[in-house]
Amino acid sequence: MNQASIDRVYKMSFAGVYPMYIQKVEKKGRTKEELDTIIFWLTGYDQKSLQRQIDIKANFETFFKEAPQMNPNSSKITGLICGYRVEEIEDPVMQKVRYLDKLVDELAKGKAMEKILRK
Repeated sequence: MNQASIDRVYKMSFAGVYPMYIQKVEKKGRTKEELDTIIFWLTGYDQKSLQRQIDIKANFETFFKEAPQMNPNSSKITGLICGYRVEEIEDPVMQKVRYLDKLVDELAKGKAMEKILRK
């Protein structure tokens, strides 16, 4: 992954991508509440702090830097996303973005919540 791609993702607005995540999961019969549950699990945000990130239009870099606590089980998220193995991505913020992408994909594909949340 080249630096220009990484920089572009860092600057992307989480608030801009969030509605696309909602649309993706709802199209597959899942809910915004389930999406929020996986975001809370991954980042430690709650409804109020997540809404604040959306309101301030935080970019992905800020969104993950300000995350209350990344879930220690996030390292169990593995597999391919956008042609990259998430467990091999070296840039820490980029890896977290791809973790979230992977979880959203799993939700949209109908995976059970307890499997998505690595229980």
